[in-house]
Amino acid sequence: MYLGIDLGTSAVKTVLVDGAQRVIASESRPLTTFSPQPGHVEQDPAQWIDATFATLDALKATHASELAAVEGIGLSGQMHGATLLDASARPLRPCILWNDGRSAAECQVLERRWPALRATSGNKAMPGFTAPKLLWIATHEPEIFAATKLVLLPKAYLRLVLSGEAIEDVSDASGSLWLDAARRDWSDAALAATGLSRDHMPRLVEGCAPATTLRGELARRWGMTGQPVIAGGAGDNPAGAVGIGAIRPGTAFVSLGTSGALLAPTSRIAANPDRAVHTFCHAIPDMWIQAGAILSAASCLAWIARLFGATEAELLAPLGLRPQAPSAVSFLPYLAGERTPHDDPAVRGMLDGLSHGTDRGTIVQAVLEGVAFALADCRDALADAGIAMTEADAIGGGSRSRFWLSVLANVLNVPIHRFAGGETGAAFGAARLGRLAVTGEAIAAVCMRPQRIETFEPDAGLVDAYAERLPAWRELYRPRH
Repeated sequence: MYLGIDLGTSAVKTVLVDGAQRVIASESRPLTTFSPQPGHVEQDPAQWIDATFATLDALKATHASELAAVEGIGLSGQMHGATLLDASARPLRPCILWNDGRSAAECQVLERRWPALRATSGNKAMPGFTAPKLLWIATHEPEIFAATKLVLLPKAYLRLVLSGEAIEDVSDASGSLWLDAARRDWSDAALAATGLSRDHMPRLVEGCAPATTLRGELARRWGMTGQPVIAGGAGDNPAGAVGIGAIRPGTAFVSLGTSGALLAPTSRIAANPDRAVHTFCHAIPDMWIQAGAILSAASCLAWIARLFGATEAELLAPLGLRPQAPSAVSFLPYLAGERTPHDDPAVRGMLDGLSHGTDRGTIVQAVLEGVAFALADCRDALADAGIAMTEADAIGGGSRSRFWLSVLANVLNVPIHRFAGGETGAAFGAARLGRLAVTGEAIAAVCMRPQRIETFEPDAGLVDAYAERLPAWRELYRPRH
């Protein structure tokens, strides 16, 4: 038996997977974020621990014998968050999250201090990444910076609590800007540019490698017969790739979680930092992932549901299974700023084209289309790096919506495939990494592609209609910085 634990932004999801790769049970507990001032997004690391322990306590209550047999644990997590620890490994302040935009000025400072940043990391300095956050801390909270002895990404902090060791995998580490993406190792020059050294960093491992073991007292708490191995694990999107078997070039996928992304595994680095394409190490050796990332995807649907005082299901049901035509309203999904291709943390969302005749369904459809148009921007940025999409698999909570996947197929003009359980792809991928760390099996033998349960084909008329709308939608963007 194997556990996959996905430390997301809105929830911790834990899945229990057997040797035949069947999900035996799953548990989820919500998380909350807070914004101490506009553009700032933080989370209390204690929440992560409480939520994770709650999922495991619940699994023990319902599946004690299966949990007892767990041999390997994989972790996946939200990327880029800055968790700062003191000499006693206690958090010094709340974690600054991936969608926090406060460090825009520090990005410019970092690029000036370290001219090789883009060539080494494969990325442009953007506020979402971890390194600029540390420069902001050094300027605005110097006493916190001086007391910082260890900087961990969210899931590495969870691993520290579970095991007592500070360890990170290279996929998550490559979202920090401190990693030499080609060498898959910390860059001393990058660390020095932010006033840090390797002493402040966790040990690095590959995602499918054994990293450590669960603490004995925790294994006893959950009734486990031994101390399970904890794998290196992965950032949420690389873990999602493992979960759907996207381990080779030519296997693009779209993630519709709190944030969104269009991702393509590659056997070489195909960076395009000038268009804000992200370069990450994959969770498996000798592979990378090129990604176009948007800061708001399924969170846009949650936002409009909150405004209308309805559930997401209540908003989606009247739309049916597929669009008949593009919405008369346009929506910019920049509720928290944007990454690909704009790198603009200050831009905000917009509804355009409202009239007395605009109804709820028109607005909801516009929200879904706005996210799809933003992913079309990602598609074009990836194409500039030589990565062409011919089809894509969908993961994340948004993949439950047939209407949304139909919109995506027509906007991107490629078939979009859906899997059973696609919304738990990252946790399932983490469980696969936990298994690989224990068994040492061939990666391809474990990371098989799950059976697709539905394919959404582009419709020629809708493809043309959306293609006509896209240029006007792009004209709505106005930089605010």
